[in-house]
Amino acid sequence: MKRMGLAALVAGAAAMASPASAADTIKIGSSLAITGPASFLGDPEAKTLELYVKKINEAGGVNGKQLELVVYDDGANANKARTFATRLVEDDGIVAMIGGSSTGATMAMIPVFEDAGIPFISLAGAVVIVDPVKPFVFKTPHTDKMACEKIFEDMKAKGIAKVGMISGTGGFGKSMHGQCLGVAGNYGIEIVADETYGPKDSDMTPQLTNIKSAPGLQAVVNPGFGQGPAIVTRNFKQLGFDVPLYQSHGVASKSFIELAGDAAEGVRLPASALLVAEKLPDSDPQKAVVTGYKAAYEEATGQPVSTFGGHAYDGLMMLVEAMQRAGSEDPQAIRDELEKTSGFMGTAGVVNMSPSDHLGLDLTAFRMLEIRDGDWVLAD
Repeated sequence: MKRMGLAALVAGAAAMASPASAADTIKIGSSLAITGPASFLGDPEAKTLELYVKKINEAGGVNGKQLELVVYDDGANANKARTFATRLVEDDGIVAMIGGSSTGATMAMIPVFEDAGIPFISLAGAVVIVDPVKPFVFKTPHTDKMACEKIFEDMKAKGIAKVGMISGTGGFGKSMHGQCLGVAGNYGIEIVADETYGPKDSDMTPQLTNIKSAPGLQAVVNPGFGQGPAIVTRNFKQLGFDVPLYQSHGVASKSFIELAGDAAEGVRLPASALLVAEKLPDSDPQKAVVTGYKAAYEEATGQPVSTFGGHAYDGLMMLVEAMQRAGSEDPQAIRDELEKTSGFMGTAGVVNMSPSDHLGLDLTAFRMLEIRDGDWVLAD
C-alpha cells in the first residue's frame, strides 16, 4: 500500500506558509494501480495528481483551502480497491474521488461511492462504468465502444470489411470485445475470426494462426491492455501477416512501443491528441492544453507522457472547476456541478456532460494514430 498526504506533496512550499488545519483543507482520494502489471496506467496517474495538487496549492488552493490528496495503491486488484474505497470514505473523510486505473477496480468501487454519495471520477476505459448512468460516477477516458467505432470508421474508409479479432479476457478486453461485436454491423464489418487470450499467456501464435487462415481476412483488431497486446504485436509480425493491425487506446503509452519493438511499426490505434501534441497544427484548439500538460509532466518526472496521466489531469481539473463553481466542498454540490461540465478542454478532448452523459466526449475527441519509426504520428 502506498499512501501520500498533503505534506509530502507541498514540501517545497511548507517554508512559505503555516501548516493548514483540517478545517483549511479539502480531502480528495484516489486508489490507483501504482505498482503491479497495470502500473503503466496507475504510475503516471499518481504522478500527475501529485504534481497538479502541488501546483494548485501553491497557487492558493481551491476556494481558499488547500487540497489534501490521499492515495492508495490497489495494484488493479478489485478486492483491494473496494477496501481502499471504504477506507477513503469511512476513515479519511474524502469529499471526492479520482481513480480506478482499471475497469475491474472501478466497478468494485462504484457501489461504495454511490452508497456514500461521494462523486467518483474513474480513469478506466469500459463504457459500462457510465452506461447506464450512475448518479455519482463519471469518467474521463474515451470508452471501449468509442474505440471500436473509431477503428471501424477508419476501416470502412479504407474499404476493409472482413476482420479478425483477438481479445484479452480481462475486464477491459472482454468489455471492448463485446462492444466491437455490437457495433461492427453498423460499419459493414464482418468478424471472420474471433480469438481470446488470458492475462498470463506469453504466446498468442496459435490464436493468430487461426485468424490468419480466415477466408478473406483484411485486418486484425486487438482489444486489450497491458503486456498482452505487445505479445500479440510481436507474434503478428513473426507470422508474417500482410494486413493492418489495430490496437485499442489501452496501449496508448510509450511503454507499448518499447515492449513491442520493431513489430509496432505500422500499428494503428485511436488515442487522444496528447501523444502527438507537438505535431498538431497551431490552429488546433487542443494544442495548448496537451503541450502544456506534456511539458509540465515530462519536466517533473523525466518520463515520457502517456494518455493515462492525461486522464488524471482531466479528472482533477474538472473536479477543481466543479468545486469552484459550487463554492463548496459538499459532495452533492460537487456532483451537481460535475454533471454541468460544459466546454471543458482536456487532454482527451472537449467535455460536455449532462444528466444522461457522465463522460461528455464524442467520437471527434479520438485521433487515429499510427506508429512510425518508434513514435506516434497522425494516421493518413
